[in-house]
Amino acid sequence: MTSKVTIALDVMGGDAGPDAVIPAALAILEKDDSVNFLLVGLPEAIQQAQKEVEGRYGERLAFLYAEEVVGMNEQPAEALRHKKKSSMRIAVEAVKNGDADACVSSGNTGALMAIAHYVLKMLPGVDRPAIISAVPSLDSGLTFMLDLGANVGCTAKQLVQFAVMGSVIAEDILEVKQARIGLLNIGQEAIKGNEVIREAGDWLNKSQLNYLGFVEGDAIFSGQVDVVVSDGFVGNVALKTMEGVAGLISDVLREEFRRNPLRQFQALAAGSALGSIRKRLDSRRYNGASLVGLSGIVIKSHGGADKFAFENAVHTAIVEARKGVPTQIVKRIKEQVV
Repeated sequence: MTSKVTIALDVMGGDAGPDAVIPAALAILEKDDSVNFLLVGLPEAIQQAQKEVEGRYGERLAFLYAEEVVGMNEQPAEALRHKKKSSMRIAVEAVKNGDADACVSSGNTGALMAIAHYVLKMLPGVDRPAIISAVPSLDSGLTFMLDLGANVGCTAKQLVQFAVMGSVIAEDILEVKQARIGLLNIGQEAIKGNEVIREAGDWLNKSQLNYLGFVEGDAIFSGQVDVVVSDGFVGNVALKTMEGVAGLISDVLREEFRRNPLRQFQALAAGSALGSIRKRLDSRRYNGASLVGLSGIVIKSHGGADKFAFENAVHTAIVEARKGVPTQIVKRIKEQVV
């Protein structure tokens, strides 16, 4: 029997706000009767939806009014200090109070991390939270990367902790017994990389993780590993580079197929294959980054997420809530050498 979960949603986050969050929540309610939602937003943003669905979902859908919104460009420290009645803060506090099993927000990443860190605190045995998300790969279909920007610099011990947390997420989402771990480096040889990377590699070799060794950037897409570990500086640069290359490929293909009538005809003939490529590389399918290492489940949706993308972020929250990711991480951290 599928366990019931409640997910708190920050309705005000992101570019689309209620226009993406509310339809996504309603779509999931229609498809999965084991999911409940707590929608948090300004009264004027959610009252109309509240009236329209009144009585339709019973206790499965609840609304909470917020008084403030965290702006997308707001400084994290300011949001933490002065926006205690914001939709983002209330959604995170719902997890702390046990009113929700997880929360999802498309809002300001830095503010969400600061608020979640302050409200939920760290799991025992974990020094710092990390941001983990999936990218498409050839073999397994997904590769998980962390850290993607929460920590600019990391110690070897923290990289090992990231590897543990990444393995839990990958195993739960991919449904594999032992996730394959790679440590991102400038080469695969043992002598490559800085002292922190080499020390982390030594620790990982002694761990109980399925550690395959150093991997270079091309391994992110090859499918040879399920989790790629790096500090937040390198991880964020790699992620933004991927997004830029994906955009470049899309623009170049569009430009070339529109160059002349013959190319336009060829585009029509290749429509099925191009559609499949577009679908496989659609970043909306991989939306939903986890802020791992916290004592509760917090998912960061892309700020530009539409209904489809936000649904995928919510599905990530549902899986992590049902699997009890924080509890798994605590157990796995205790088993390691660090």
